[in-house]
Amino acid sequence: MVDVKKVSEAIDNHIKPATFPIAIKMLENLDDVPEKARFPLKDFGKRFSLCQAWNMSRRFGWTICCTSRDMQCSLGSVAMGFEEPIDFYARGHLCEGMYTGDTEAGEKTEAETDKFAVGKYEAIVFAPVARAGFEPDVLVIYGNSAQVMRLVHGALFKRGGRITSSFSGRMDCADLIVTPLITGEPQVILPCYGDRIFGQTQDHEMAFSVPWSWMEEILEGLEGTHKGGVRYPIPNFMNYEGIFPPKYQELAEMWEEQKTEGEKK
Repeated sequence: MVDVKKVSEAIDNHIKPATFPIAIKMLENLDDVPEKARFPLKDFGKRFSLCQAWNMSRRFGWTICCTSRDMQCSLGSVAMGFEEPIDFYARGHLCEGMYTGDTEAGEKTEAETDKFAVGKYEAIVFAPVARAGFEPDVLVIYGNSAQVMRLVHGALFKRGGRITSSFSGRMDCADLIVTPLITGEPQVILPCYGDRIFGQTQDHEMAFSVPWSWMEEILEGLEGTHKGGVRYPIPNFMNYEGIFPPKYQELAEMWEEQKTEGEKK
């Protein structure tokens, strides 16, 4: 296991995210819930969407655990396998009129959204990676496009090639949790509409999700590309001669003529 504090320090050093990287763990047994984890219903008296929970974790530094009882968002319940994707869902009724023009298109969208098998997991835990007392399944880092770009660089340093991600602008809980675990590959994440409304993710933010099994390689890649001169914050090239408005240049020429006349005298 890669030490969680080592990962946190490396991400802070190379990426400098504004919020905590999120360690995510899927639990098959509630006996494995971290001791200090907070439950939405028990500790806040409310049911949350998953995006609320992980955004609390990344902003406040809390460990949040969600079970089926804690879920307010039915889409997240289906993606995590907490509830059955019954016919009403599968036929596209939750998409129709909001994300798709009809149920036929909605059915296609639901079918192409990754989901865990029903009943496989009892809970999901989110925690800042530096404070995670568990080995994560997935690490998620929010940042601007330049920060996510650097994480892509880190992921490809040893393997080369490209990272492939797909987007629907909907259910990013599936994109950043389910897809990396199913495919075993990192994902660039376009935050969904719900993440922006309920999780209050900002317009300038996107995310990068990576299976924990990649972390040693990601850290080596970040260090290797840093040594190669690819860094964040992105340095600006400043060694050039600017072009200014004609009147600016006219004044400069006047000064030059005055200097020339003075030298003649």
